[in-house]
Order: sequence, then structure tokens, then C-alpha cells
Amino acid sequence: MLCTRLTNATFLTMDPDHPVAHDLGIWHGRIVGLDGAVTALPAREVVDLQGATVLPGFIDSHVHLAWTGLKATTPSVAPCERVEDVLAVVADAVARKPRGAWVDIGGYDQRALGRHLTAAELDKVSDGRKVFMLHDSGHGCVVNTTVLDLLPGELAHGEGFLAESAMTAARRLRLPYAQEEIADAIEHAGRTCLAEGVTACAEAGIGGGLLGHSPVELGAYQLLRDQGRLPLRVQLMAAADTLRPVAAHPSDGIPRALGLGLRTGFGDDWLSLGALKVYTDGGMMARTAALTRPYEGSDHAGEFQDSPERISDTIVDGHLAGWQLAVHAIGDRAADLALDAIERAQRLRPRPTARHRIEHAGLIRPDQLARFARLGVSAVVQPHFLRSFGDDYAAVLGPDRAPWMYRGRGFLDHGVTLVGSSDRPVTDGSPLRAVQFMVERASASGALIGPDEGITVDEALHAYTVAGAYASHWDDSAGALAPGRRADLAVLGDDPRRVDPSRIGAIEVVATYVDGRPA
Repeated sequence: MLCTRLTNATFLTMDPDHPVAHDLGIWHGRIVGLDGAVTALPAREVVDLQGATVLPGFIDSHVHLAWTGLKATTPSVAPCERVEDVLAVVADAVARKPRGAWVDIGGYDQRALGRHLTAAELDKVSDGRKVFMLHDSGHGCVVNTTVLDLLPGELAHGEGFLAESAMTAARRLRLPYAQEEIADAIEHAGRTCLAEGVTACAEAGIGGGLLGHSPVELGAYQLLRDQGRLPLRVQLMAAADTLRPVAAHPSDGIPRALGLGLRTGFGDDWLSLGALKVYTDGGMMARTAALTRPYEGSDHAGEFQDSPERISDTIVDGHLAGWQLAVHAIGDRAADLALDAIERAQRLRPRPTARHRIEHAGLIRPDQLARFARLGVSAVVQPHFLRSFGDDYAAVLGPDRAPWMYRGRGFLDHGVTLVGSSDRPVTDGSPLRAVQFMVERASASGALIGPDEGITVDEALHAYTVAGAYASHWDDSAGALAPGRRADLAVLGDDPRRVDPSRIGAIEVVATYVDGRPA
């Protein structure tokens, strides 16, 4: 007997052996069969889906759940376009905190103001508080003089905007968030994901200096798991700066490791350790992505997070310690560094099944595509960036480089695994809207950016299902609707393959199933 049989639907299985089905059977959270294999079996529950289209639950392969949840309750200066309006929001937030407290502000983007805010301007409304205004990219912040005075050396004499490692120094001045607060934020963000058909995600870096919220951050996820409050399946990337030198046996060949040698794969179907997150450069929005040529109209070509030698050594050490690597590289110069280090690591200890990934791959030159393929490196892209920031990015990269942004067709034609993700909360997280943008390649203004990089709807859906499962080593249990796989489903009000591409993002997510039950 089945637990549940779902019927009267079009199941787009993403399984080439049985691509479309109309009935699906579930037993204890797993798919047991399709169509004729289950229609004659008794079931405790038969659910008529009334002609809906059903896909495997979407996998968002790069998100920041804690940041998303915390941002939802943080005062925001978006969409302020005048300095005085920004300062008014800060003044209101300051008034709600005791003197000496930290005041968090979100939604900061200097492009709306035409320049960066300064510490001196924040000082006018700080009234003895420590103000920390996070840049929307997550790669910078603006602080007031009270914070600058706590920083070492030359950082204390800045004008208020801190990027990358300087921002990390400011974050480390703070007491960590409590596990309960982080857990509440994760749960809030997870329920937003579920509403958009996402049933599993990869949390892109916990415990580190750039975006970590506590040195014991993993405990917040375990707390949710223990309390039955974890809304969706989560794979955690450990930040590379959580690795520590170890005196392991020489034959292990492990120079640095997480405590007790934990690495990729530890955990269960709901909560597990994924890749080691290694930062190479910054972000395009903050103009810190490392490029081989300067940004248009500038002599600045971005920056690395650390010396190239130390970054490369971290990548190699992570590989030697048995980790899958998720290397943040947005600019093409950063991608060169990442690919060089991965190639060196594979020479030292070949691991052809490691499935290393480059996160973002925001600007990839034509000559780099074949290297991705040869090294077996997946490209984990964020199609929403084209929509939300495409006009700005195209302007700062110029017409010759803009078509290389967040590629689709180029990766697929070279045999590179193309993986969809959102980088939530940097921008919108809806997989269906991302599928639309991967096909259309249109910015918010309607400008086409690298239209030759557009892919088909089927290929875009593959990036958010099959490829997402592959990138997280879940391909034996997720990504397709096939016997033995998890019964994680996205029930849609229309078929993305049958509507005009401009309408894909507006398709209703009718229901999301996790473990065979409506979430």
C-alpha cells in the first residue's frame, strides 16, 4: 500500500528514462513509482492535483539563509536616493537602541546616492551608538567614527566605507548573534524558499569572518533540526577561515582541517556539511570583483580578499583535506586564480569525483570555458543578477565584456555543469523568475545582455533540479522524480515549457512537498 498517490497532473520528472508522468506514488517520503507502476496499488490518500504541473523541488545552490532572515527584521535604507533620507532612517534606528549599542542598517547601495556615505555624515545622527550599515552585496559596509576608532592601524583613518577584509575586521568587533536568534532567522528565510518551490539549498558560508554570524553558527541549524523546525533541506558550506592547522598523521596529507576532521558529506538528508567556501575576490556591485582589465572609466580592477598565494594555498589545503570546494570568483582574474589552484590541487592528489564548484562565475572570458570543462568544475551562477544589476554591470564592464556575464550557453556548449542559484538575499530568490531570466537575458530596463548566452527553458529547469543535485552530491536522492528519490516536489499552476518565456516568472507555486507531505 502507498502512503500517497498524486494524480491528474503533468509530472516533468527530469528523468530521461520516463520524462513525463501523470501519477506518482509515495511511500514514507520516497517516490516508489510512476504511472502504471502505482495506479493499481491501494493508497491511504489519493490527491487530485487538478491538472497542475509538477517538477522536482527546486534546489537553490547558493543562498544565505541567516542573512536573509536577519535582513527581514533590520531597518533598511532602500530605496532612499538622498543622503538626508538615509540619515533619517539611521536616526530612527538609533533612537530605538541604548547608548553604546550596535545599530544594524541594511539596504545600502551607493549607486542610488551617486557616491558612498561617509562616517562623518553618520556621526551626525549616531548619538553614541556604533552604526554598521551593510552593503547589499555583502562585500562592504559603512560605519561611523565610533566604529572606526575601534579598528586597528590605517583602517581607523578611513572615510567610513569598508570593503572585504576591512569589513570583516569591523564585524569581528561585535558580539556574535545568539543561536536562537540565528535559528529564528533561518526558519523565516526557509519558509520563504518553500513558498517559491525550493525544497533544498546550499548555505554559502557559515562561521567565517565575511558573513558568519557566530563561531558556533552550525549549532543554530542543529537546533532547528532537533526541534523539527528546519523548513527545508540544507547543506552547509563551511567558511575557509574556519580551518585550522592540524598535526594529523603524515600519511593523511591533511595540513588544515575543521574540528575532528569533519568535511563534505557529514550529516543526513536534512542537514549536512557541503563544500568548503573559499573567497578569492569581492563583488561587482561594490567594484571589488577582480578583473583582468579595469572597470570602464576607471584605473581600478578590483581586489583579491587576500594575497593570491594564501588564497591558492587554502584551496589546495581544502582539496587535500577531502573537501569539495566552492570557490567564490566573480571577476575573470579571480576565476584564473581559482582554476589555477584547483588544477594544482588535482595534480597533487587527483580526486576526479570531487565536483569542485566556482560560485558566481560572474565574468568568464571565452578562453576560460574550456578550462572549466577540463577540470570538471561546475559554474554556480545567479541569473537574477542579470535582471537586477545587469544595466549597471554592463556599463562598468563595457560592450565587449558585458556578454560574458553569468553565462549560460557558453558553459553548456563546453560541457560545463551549469547550476542555478540566487545568492538570496542579495537579490530576488524565485527559481521560476531565474529560469525566465536565463532564457531571456534581459535586464530590468529590457536591455538584452549577451543574448547569445540564452538557454532553453528545459536547460534552465535542469540547472535548478538535476544540476543542483549534482553540485551538492545529491544526485542519487534529489533532482528528479524517479523511484527511490525523495518525494520533494514543486506543484505549479502552469507548465513553464508551454507559456511564453516572459510569463514563466509569474507562474503560481500552488504547493511545495517535502518528504511527500505539503510543507
